Amino acid sequence: MRILYLLRHAKSSWKDETLSDFDRPLKGRGRKAAEHMGQVLAEEKLKSPLVISSPAVRARETAELVLESADLGVEPRFDERIYEADVRTLLEVVRSIPASANTAIMVGHNPGFADLLRLLVSDGDRLGFTKAMKKYPTAGLAVIDLPNGAWRELSPRSGRLDRFVTPKSLGLGEDE
Repeated sequence: MRILYLLRHAKSSWKDETLSDFDRPLKGRGRKAAEHMGQVLAEEKLKSPLVISSPAVRARETAELVLESADLGVEPRFDERIYEADVRTLLEVVRSIPASANTAIMVGHNPGFADLLRLLVSDGDRLGFTKAMKKYPTAGLAVIDLPNGAWRELSPRSGRLDRFVTPKSLGLGEDE
């Protein structure tokens, strides 16, 4: 089985209006949420996952904080295709994951991640997700079990949503 973790970047700051969307950093609450998501991943006892992140500052910071908190010791790859990507582009990124990787963590943005999650999971899981979450909150983490086989052959609705973790579910306050 292959596992794909989809992590939306943590809460970003709009404090500096001179910054472009790409350059917005995390705010304090976002940094805390990213560290907690790293602790969630630490409990997974992952062995050298492939980490692919959007290069946007808020996604980059999220990836780095999560990896540090999880003590994973892997370097993230930054893929420009993830920033502002639609579901088709995100599926291309997933399908380009090397066959040698059994586990991958993608860090990125909405609405693309919510659309990718709905595309990948089976009908029953997709309906459950839709009812439970009206949106994919910042620092939301979806864990998707995928069938064995090459990433490049991944097809829609072939996955199973194992769980969806949010800052609110960890007791960190409201999801946004």
